[in-house]
Amino acid sequence: MKKLTLVLLTAIVFVSCKTEKKQNIAVVEAVKEIKVSSEMMESAVMYEANIRQYSPEGTFEAFTRDIPQLKDLGVKIIWVMPINPISEIKRKARGDLFTSEIEDEEERKKYLGSYYSVSDYKAINPEFGSKDDFQSLVDTAHENGIFVIIDWVPNHTGWDHPWITAHPNWYTQNEKGEIIDPINPDTGESWGWTDTADLNYDKQDMRNEMISDLKYWVENHNIDGFRMDVAHKVPVDFFNTAVNELKTIKPLFMLAEAQQVDLLQNGFDMHYGWEVHHIFNDIAKGHKEIKAFDDYMVKSKEVIDVNGINMNFVTNHDENSWGGTLKERMPVNKEIFTALTYVMPGMPLIYSGQEYDLDFRLKFFEKDEIPKAKGEYYEVLKKLGALKNTNPALHGGKQPASYHRILDDNTNVLMFTRSKNGNHVTFVANLSDEAQTIKTTLEGTYLDYMSNTKIDFKDVALTLEPWAYKILVN
Repeated sequence: MKKLTLVLLTAIVFVSCKTEKKQNIAVVEAVKEIKVSSEMMESAVMYEANIRQYSPEGTFEAFTRDIPQLKDLGVKIIWVMPINPISEIKRKARGDLFTSEIEDEEERKKYLGSYYSVSDYKAINPEFGSKDDFQSLVDTAHENGIFVIIDWVPNHTGWDHPWITAHPNWYTQNEKGEIIDPINPDTGESWGWTDTADLNYDKQDMRNEMISDLKYWVENHNIDGFRMDVAHKVPVDFFNTAVNELKTIKPLFMLAEAQQVDLLQNGFDMHYGWEVHHIFNDIAKGHKEIKAFDDYMVKSKEVIDVNGINMNFVTNHDENSWGGTLKERMPVNKEIFTALTYVMPGMPLIYSGQEYDLDFRLKFFEKDEIPKAKGEYYEVLKKLGALKNTNPALHGGKQPASYHRILDDNTNVLMFTRSKNGNHVTFVANLSDEAQTIKTTLEGTYLDYMSNTKIDFKDVALTLEPWAYKILVN
């Protein structure tokens, strides 16, 4: 009897192990199967992850725990700010002050430096954890149907990057043969990024090594693409070569920190909608009118490459820390411009803390922390993300929904319709600080999406309170 029991237990353990192994293989296969595609880009929301400030721990592990809830916001792509170690030499504390100039040791320890002063392209910033921790982040995202791109700094390195001593000729040098920080070509003066050393793209060996380091993260950590920092300062032909080589490994998503059409023609899928971002700020402050947005939309349609996508945003890491918070720039109207980033052609961005209505500037060179209380603005982003994910009329990728501007005598009201495959979404917005009443040309019954109520537009005049909007679905 004991022998029979032992045999049965062994069989159960064997079957259990076999089942568990099959499940593990299934998970691994699911992780491997997720692939960047043009279809994914049509309905995606992007999330910029500031690992240092996202949690009290400031680690990959802490951020990874929250990845499943990002799906509630419609997030399909996570852009992780630079994951590489930060240089010690000329590490920034604040302004032009380096940490080496601070005498008090405890005070000096507070300053962690700029993420964009990289000391090793193939290593992980120990502040965030280990390579295994980063891999867990990528795998967890993939298991949740979310892609991961990492922030890459191709224009410059930190001053203790090994290339500085091994290959000084890979860097831009002055007449004295000294390596210099990046220079603004328009002024001939430093950009102020004195904690970094400018790379010289005339050196083919440097280009080859840069591509090799890029490949490392795709081949060894299965990432899904890159956000290229100051892409407008790096030769376009480098990106053409680099992206072509990278995409022989797997399909990738490429974001350029630039507003430059030739980058979209040479390997990039998306660039920044910087111009419209500033138009939003100016309209919010009453410095510009809707005509500025209309002119932008006409120009954008004329110049953007057929395969290009605009990244639409109201905030990001630079804007929050240096340009001002949403509370500063859009104190009474951030929601209407946020909604606009979702319904206009392109892909919307959420920056860490935005979902929790972050209302202060995050410190850039030292530890800080975002709030984690979900409120009304979180629910707004959740609803907008759901509509972006599910309604083809808001497709904003490489086969975008059409954009039709509906003109009205009222110059304070913006109204347009997006359409695709028989789906229609109309956006009506009062971009002024006074109530506006309009008689629309809309006919039939529409769902007022944000309030989940129905409106019959037969002979109905529409009144909008200051900075109010409606997203109408039919």
